[in-house]
Amino acid sequence: MNKLGPVSVGGKNPIRIMGILNVSPESFYKKSIKQGRAIRDAIQQMENDGADFVDIGGMSTAPYLSTLVSEKEETKRIINAIKHIQNTSNLPISVDTCRSSVAKTALEYGADIINDISGLKYDKNMIHVIEKHRPSLILCAYGQSSIKNPITQVRHLLKQSLDIASNIPKNNIAIDPAIGFFRKTGKNPFFTKIKTDWVARDLTVLQNLSSLKLDLPILISVSNKSFIGKILNKDPQDRLYGSIAAEAISVLNGADIMRTHNVSQTKDAILIAQKLSKQIRKGL
Repeated sequence: MNKLGPVSVGGKNPIRIMGILNVSPESFYKKSIKQGRAIRDAIQQMENDGADFVDIGGMSTAPYLSTLVSEKEETKRIINAIKHIQNTSNLPISVDTCRSSVAKTALEYGADIINDISGLKYDKNMIHVIEKHRPSLILCAYGQSSIKNPITQVRHLLKQSLDIASNIPKNNIAIDPAIGFFRKTGKNPFFTKIKTDWVARDLTVLQNLSSLKLDLPILISVSNKSFIGKILNKDPQDRLYGSIAAEAISVLNGADIMRTHNVSQTKDAILIAQKLSKQIRKGL
């Protein structure tokens, strides 16, 4: 049985919801940024709305923004958020970081999950922190590859990360195809450079999730992402309905965990998608 922290994921388990808590003022989605008491209010709301975990971001990694902050600053933000969460809720805590020093401190303060969008490839010391503390792990597709087919490329990159994590029990790992992180150009090091149309790439991946699983639960994060903005020609604050549609279809296509800014709306969409999926299967 696969687990992220204490929560069973994948297989016959319900689709799980990971609420996003941004404590980085640089975030592309300004509405999601929480500071001080607003962190506690946001966590209480997420828990009431049905979140299964919370994922803390202490530094924005949007490829098209220049958002690097010091490891000291990222750590400070993360630890502050962890303390607020622990004083408010029992939700398992995921930390979205590529930096081993940030991850180490977060785990020492009680984080359950490390969500590394570089798939353990950005910071070579990250795997040593993971092996020592044994948290659950989310691995994202990341790195250069000459493979042109998006599905084959994602599988290849994820397998590389799984090789790095070979000493970590696979039942504590989930994978993420990194929607929004494959670009022609970018302003930070946390994206994979490709020559092809990145919107087409993201759509192809979302249409073929079931072929990416590698016998592991798959996490999808499409909430307010750029491909939705491109399709609808809308800014991040106006992408709610596009996000919900993309999440519902991702469930139908095989997603096991949904990482979202919109916990309540996402939960409703997931329930409807699952009901319809069952009806479709019964009718075949």
